[in-house]
Amino acid sequence: MAVNEEVELEDLVRNAGGEADEDDGGGLDLTTLIMVARKSLPWVLLLVMLGLLTSWLFLRYTRPVYQSSSVLKIDEKTEAGVLGLEGLGKMVEQKQTVTQLSGEMELINSDLIYRRLRDSLELEVAYYAEGTVLETELYKTSPFKVEYESKNGSLFNTRFNLKFLSPNRVQLTYLEGGQEVVKETGFDAPVETTGFRLRLYRTAFYQPSDLERNLFFIIHDEGTINGYLSQNLQVQVVNPDANTISIGFTDYNPLKAHDIVNKVDTAYLVEKIQRKQEQSAKTLRYLAEQSEENRRLLRQAEEQLQDFMKRNNLFDAESELGTVTSAITTQQEERQELQEQINLLRNLSNQIESNQFVAREDVSAEQSIPALAEIKAPELTERIGELYGLQLDLNRASVGYKPTTTAIQVIQDQIAFTKRSIRQLLVQNQQLLQRQLAEMDAKQGALQGRLQELPELKTQIERLKRPRELYEKYSLLMMDKTLEYNIARAGITADFQVLSPATLPSAPISPVRLMVYAIGLAAGLVLGIGLIAVRYLLHNTVTNVGELERNTSVPVLGVIPTYDKEKMAVSKLVVDRNPKAAISEAIRSIRTNLEFIASSKKKRLISVTSTISGEGKTFVTVNLAGIIAASDQKVVILDLDMRKPKVNLAFGAENVKGVSTILIERHTWQECIQHTAIPLLDFISAGPTPPNPSELILSPRFDEMLASLFQTYDVVMIDTPPVGLVTDGILIMRKADVPIYIVRANYSKKSFLKNISKLVRSNGFTKLTTILNDAKAGGAYGYGYGYGYGYGYGQGYYEETKPTRGVLNKLRKRFS
Repeated sequence: MAVNEEVELEDLVRNAGGEADEDDGGGLDLTTLIMVARKSLPWVLLLVMLGLLTSWLFLRYTRPVYQSSSVLKIDEKTEAGVLGLEGLGKMVEQKQTVTQLSGEMELINSDLIYRRLRDSLELEVAYYAEGTVLETELYKTSPFKVEYESKNGSLFNTRFNLKFLSPNRVQLTYLEGGQEVVKETGFDAPVETTGFRLRLYRTAFYQPSDLERNLFFIIHDEGTINGYLSQNLQVQVVNPDANTISIGFTDYNPLKAHDIVNKVDTAYLVEKIQRKQEQSAKTLRYLAEQSEENRRLLRQAEEQLQDFMKRNNLFDAESELGTVTSAITTQQEERQELQEQINLLRNLSNQIESNQFVAREDVSAEQSIPALAEIKAPELTERIGELYGLQLDLNRASVGYKPTTTAIQVIQDQIAFTKRSIRQLLVQNQQLLQRQLAEMDAKQGALQGRLQELPELKTQIERLKRPRELYEKYSLLMMDKTLEYNIARAGITADFQVLSPATLPSAPISPVRLMVYAIGLAAGLVLGIGLIAVRYLLHNTVTNVGELERNTSVPVLGVIPTYDKEKMAVSKLVVDRNPKAAISEAIRSIRTNLEFIASSKKKRLISVTSTISGEGKTFVTVNLAGIIAASDQKVVILDLDMRKPKVNLAFGAENVKGVSTILIERHTWQECIQHTAIPLLDFISAGPTPPNPSELILSPRFDEMLASLFQTYDVVMIDTPPVGLVTDGILIMRKADVPIYIVRANYSKKSFLKNISKLVRSNGFTKLTTILNDAKAGGAYGYGYGYGYGYGYGQGYYEETKPTRGVLNKLRKRFS
């Protein structure tokens, strides 16, 4: 035991010297920082645990969100080539490429797709089971199924609580008009409510344990379902150059998210095919109408020719017409073409004026207005394409804006302006065609005059043949185009490919468990480091010899380690119990250092003081006196802290008479001497508290008492009052050969060190020394015994502090 205590003392001295060297640089006090960190370690661990606990609670009470997604490649094509309109088709296709992906995204996010999802997935009724903390949606696993008929829709989005009373009967509870309604019913039986007519069925997922579960269902209206789909459905462009888009859906149920993405892909496929079929049907109807009209005109021309030839008995007059008839035929074909252009312009004008065409995202201008491809006016075609694009913009804007908004008005103004431009172009083109037609009629009149020179019958035959041949040619063309378009229509497929189908998500996208725990751990560490930083910045007590030496010019006489053998309410003499203990060796070291200040060969007056009560001056006085007495020197202790005497308590003696009665000459010092267990150590208690301690110390009788004591004793030890509270201690320090100033580790404020320097400057205490008391070996100092004074006076006395106890202090000491 003695060897261990000596090693502990050596560690204390070595650590004290090392800390002094380490802290000489100023700035960051690494030793204090380590000490604060060690003391804060349980709090740091607690904060880390709280951070991890918070993360666990967050994960425990947060529903995981899953996401399923698929990737589509859009391959938009145009059918203009089928009708022989490749030039116009290329122009429209280039324009569609710019807005193609955005148009497809709008289609996927449209009510058309939402309606198909509602019809195929039965999203109207949602089934749930209440858990301890969170509720779980029983998607495709509900033990019951609900069919409903809506009456007035008043109970849409209302929670219907369901409790199994038996395997065949259930209890429904819901709120209606603020009142709770309870109904019991069996399966397959109708339940009448204000808003619905319900019918419940038991499913194959029913288990006997469902009798103990709290279940409920909600019937959503169309707006709620659309809002749910719109909020959780994400459509975004993956690669615009490759025309790929991603369709994702997030939900608390992974299977539901997976099914919705698959259904979106399917609904999009069906919608695209249906739109193509509608476009094809419209084109075929146009071709059929034109073919029927042409056939009617052909039959009429044939009938006229046949009737004429029958009436005139003519069957072979073709060879007699010659070159003139050939020229007339050519003129007639050109005239027919001009007339067709005029008719097309008139029809187009009627369609534009009466808004007979409808602009849609998935339909091009030439598909919506098939006659547009036959017009030989590039500028007019371009203007009509612009009008079609503006109509598309108006359709898009009408979804999110009211008709009276500025955006709608601007687009409508642009449409009106474009229509005026188109009308002007139509008029100009019609006028131009009329002039060309007039010129052609003039030329044809000349040829007709030439024909009059031929036999009248031949001329009439040729005139009747020309319409027939023209109608035959046009009829064959329509038949050919109809056949080609039917062949193309038979191979209609969706213009997209599913590159990556939806997969069932296995892990949630939020919250990410590892990330949440990492954030909780980091938050705990940051708060712990912040706590250490705050405690370090707020730490204002002396903790090591380095601080003591750095902040004062007074030499350090020694370091007294913490005495933790027992808890003491008052200071006691302990060095006589175990002379080889670490504290005894430390005080012996102080006794040795005293030899360099005042030799033991001379009489010595040693005063011990401190800044405030509780720093251990009485403990140091009593035990240092005991160590000096053990070296064959007669020592007497004077308790001059007459306001709050403590020396008599250290020896367990009474305080009936003492220094105060000696100075008023009521007793002699011989009468007040009290002996201790150490033969060469005596003490004189403070005596009854006088009203004027300072005046008694300044009296000549005090000096006479000291002179008389030195005739008997080698060393007079004086326990003085704290100099930070009263001035008595300064008066005694001026008389002392060795004034000692006690600083208690982790108790004395750093500001107290300024008081020591101030005493040296103002009083010239050249031999003043300090002792660091209650220092814990290892560099992290704490309290070792409970004793001392309070910080103030009460009726002229010091208040005594009680030793702190408790589980928290025990834990703090253990971590220290």
